[in-house]
Amino acid sequence: MRTKTYAKKSFGQNFLIDQNYVDKIIRALDPKKGETIVEIGAGRGVLTKKLVESGAKVIAIELDRDLNAFLREEFGGNENFKLVETDALKVDFYELTKTPQTKLVANLPYNISTAILQRLIAQRDVFSEMILMFQREVVTRMVAEAGNSERGFLSVLVEAYLETEKLFDVPPHAFRPVPKVWSSVVRLEPKENIAIENDDLFRAVVSAGFAQRRKTIANNLKNASENLTIGNVEKLLEDSEIDPKRRAETLTLDEWKRLAQNLAAKSA
Repeated sequence: MRTKTYAKKSFGQNFLIDQNYVDKIIRALDPKKGETIVEIGAGRGVLTKKLVESGAKVIAIELDRDLNAFLREEFGGNENFKLVETDALKVDFYELTKTPQTKLVANLPYNISTAILQRLIAQRDVFSEMILMFQREVVTRMVAEAGNSERGFLSVLVEAYLETEKLFDVPPHAFRPVPKVWSSVVRLEPKENIAIENDDLFRAVVSAGFAQRRKTIANNLKNASENLTIGNVEKLLEDSEIDPKRRAETLTLDEWKRLAQNLAAKSA
């Protein structure tokens, strides 16, 4: 008797059912025989089936026990399929794959998509490319350039570490249950030359800068003194050639890098 599967609100599940969009994702990923592909949130296996058939070595990550039972029934007999029953937010992808240049594909649950993205950025060296589906609003924030009101911490983080290409939108009716929002699929590739000496400090500075969006960059950095040793904020901004009256969303990536670099120099 085949295991029955149901979408669970607690996991933020919306299963992709439209084969047209399944095929578009697979074409974008272009799986090859023998290469390693990680799939986060295998769900009912609509992408998994295509990946396994391609001959690629598929590592499927799924947290839902009911879905794991279904996936074992469907694909457990394939030598090129491995099921990892865990939370993707806890995965060490270096340890999981043991293979450089791994590909990643995922239809990410809306409620944890940004958290997973940050984890993937931190372990980006594992992957040659990532084909990911997000809520369309998340993708809009990801690609927002300096001066755009949608620009935020995630925008700067993605721009700093990844090459981003929006591929296509996916309408609500392509899923079951039907979500209230559109989705978008993007291709992400790690940048080779990021010119950031201290990743932790860079992230901390950007996070502090966006702490309260309506405040100026100077005020936000002053309020971050508990977590960052900044000292004279006005002098730091002056040395970084940044007007203290500007807001965080107006800063370019180069300005964020310069700000973090100057702060590091002051702390040395």
